[in-house]
Amino acid sequence: MALNFAFLDRWYEGVKRLARHKRAEPALVFIAFIESFIFPIPTAIMLLPMAQAAPKKAWRYAFLCTIASVLGGVVGYALGWFAFESLALPLLEKLGKAHSIESFRALTDEYGALAVFGAGLTPFPYKVITILSGALQLNFFVFLIASILSRSAQFFLIAAIVWKFGESAERLIKKHFAALTIGLFVLVLALWAIWRFGFSG
Repeated sequence: MALNFAFLDRWYEGVKRLARHKRAEPALVFIAFIESFIFPIPTAIMLLPMAQAAPKKAWRYAFLCTIASVLGGVVGYALGWFAFESLALPLLEKLGKAHSIESFRALTDEYGALAVFGAGLTPFPYKVITILSGALQLNFFVFLIASILSRSAQFFLIAAIVWKFGESAERLIKKHFAALTIGLFVLVLALWAIWRFGFSG
């Protein structure tokens, strides 16, 4: 059974409050780590206000989020590989993400590592990606490279928006971030198709 919305709302607000805590940086690293395999609230919820409060540290925060998120992704991959039926699947069901399994499975069958990159960049739940990549026994190094590229792209994009737009960044990200990340993925997909198939079709 999925987590109820009231519970998620409390976690959402709690993560936002953590951004103002004196130990916000290690808390951000921890959130980025556990979001990759168990935590239902996106890291961006905490990263954004922290980057806005200290724009000069935005790039550092993005780097730390990338490292922590990818390491958490390795944990999710291991859960999927070694304990999908007994542990990972019930966890996804409890988090309300089980409906995403078939979508990602289909993408992986069609596109392989590119599906990991696209799902890691866009608002698709990253924990589903990590766990299913292990369950489907996707090549680990392919998974790792795709995760590094996609997670760094998402977090550094947030840092860049904060650096460029300052106080307006939160409004822009809330309104357009999904479209930006999906658009970026579509661009990468188009470049991949050109490289894979050439101009001759």
